Amino acid sequence: MSLPNSSVPDFKLRRDGRPILCYVTGRQNLSAAPQEVLTDLLLDKVELLSAAGVDWIQLREKDLSGKQSAVLAHEALKRVSKRAGQTKSETRIILNDRLDVAVAEQAAGVHLGENSLPVEEAKRLLVSSPASQTIAHEFLVGVSCHSLEAAKSAAASGADFLFFGPIFATPSKAAYGSPQGLNHLAEVCNSVGIPVLAIGGITLANASSCLSAGASGIAAIRLFQDSADPASLVRALRQLSC
Repeated sequence: MSLPNSSVPDFKLRRDGRPILCYVTGRQNLSAAPQEVLTDLLLDKVELLSAAGVDWIQLREKDLSGKQSAVLAHEALKRVSKRAGQTKSETRIILNDRLDVAVAEQAAGVHLGENSLPVEEAKRLLVSSPASQTIAHEFLVGVSCHSLEAAKSAAASGADFLFFGPIFATPSKAAYGSPQGLNHLAEVCNSVGIPVLAIGGITLANASSCLSAGASGIAAIRLFQDSADPASLVRALRQLSC
């Protein structure tokens, strides 16, 4: 199984001038309902955003066990597959941190934190795993970065894409310190040869400034999850050019 470091198929990453749109899930922000209800609400959001046409959905439910993550991934993939048959959606499901679950459930990729499994090790495990024969050759390995040095290191290690942020102030990224801002985003985008998605406080109003800084797309929780009209939101974002 080949997992190229620098040549990413168009199937995986858009190269048509339109931004990559990634909905990052956060079921705890949906309501104060019981956990089992939150999962159902989240799956409804996954189906809705898939129908709206987002490119990727990153399942980022860090409090779930491996078994629970697998169940969520299985159901999310089933919803997206069902929706794809109706709308020709090409939404890909990516797992946060759980490489084992991503491979077992035949997801489209894994997204690693700066302190997670190293990219090289993740790709080594992919190649050496018996399951590597069944996962798609376009399997993505992405990394979250919060500094130029981390971004360069991840790219050199073979990451397929980066999340960089927080670009703007946002409660979900407060632990990572002050916002990076557009100048730092531009510096990262100009320093690595792989797609960079801006994350942190992204709105419809400021998304274009991230793309103008060189980002290949945007990733967000609230922008997508709280939208009353996801289809219109995605259409508006699609009109922005990278």
